Amino acid sequence: MPAERLILGIDPGSNVMGFGVLRVLPGARPLFVDMDIIDLRKEKDTYETMRQVFLRTLDIIDRYHPTEMCLESQFYGKNVQSMIKLGRAQGVAMAAGLYRQLPIAEYAPLKIKMAITGNGRASKEQVADMLRRMLYIDTDRMPAKLDATDALAVALCHYLQTSNPLLTKTKGARNWKDFVSQNKSRVVGSVPASFTDKQAALIRLTKKNS
Repeated sequence: MPAERLILGIDPGSNVMGFGVLRVLPGARPLFVDMDIIDLRKEKDTYETMRQVFLRTLDIIDRYHPTEMCLESQFYGKNVQSMIKLGRAQGVAMAAGLYRQLPIAEYAPLKIKMAITGNGRASKEQVADMLRRMLYIDTDRMPAKLDATDALAVALCHYLQTSNPLLTKTKGARNWKDFVSQNKSRVVGSVPASFTDKQAALIRLTKKNS
């Protein structure tokens, strides 16, 4: 892993594409950099839309210079045409990352929601609120379009999956509760009782490191 990581998360779409960027320094909590959407709804031609997905993704990469890229993988739905359009957008965005020689990772929606909220059936609003809390994002910087927060959730999920910053720092910690009990000197402060052990431990640790 590079000394500094810049993680680009993409929530692909043929109408609206979200992106989110996290910065990670060794031994520090992930820092929110930016998130926004690319509105493609004005494009009427399917192939022009795909061209714009490619070009706009390249523009994002060249603007933030990420070290890695991750995407929300395609989910299975009843509308076959929507699935085809989403799959195309995902593949084109992925191709842009590969063109810039970025390592690529994919995460299913269920896994992303589990990583962020502990609940695979969490709503987009719940994911957004958890991101705001975990990354200390000012309320006025929260976007109206949840495609942006979905993309940021992909980036944070990737960070948690590839770093395991809490579990890997304590030998023998089998779960988040074990980590908290073994690291009382590092885990400080209080969080809402409704949070899972994983969420509580991450928030406490980021407060300690901030």
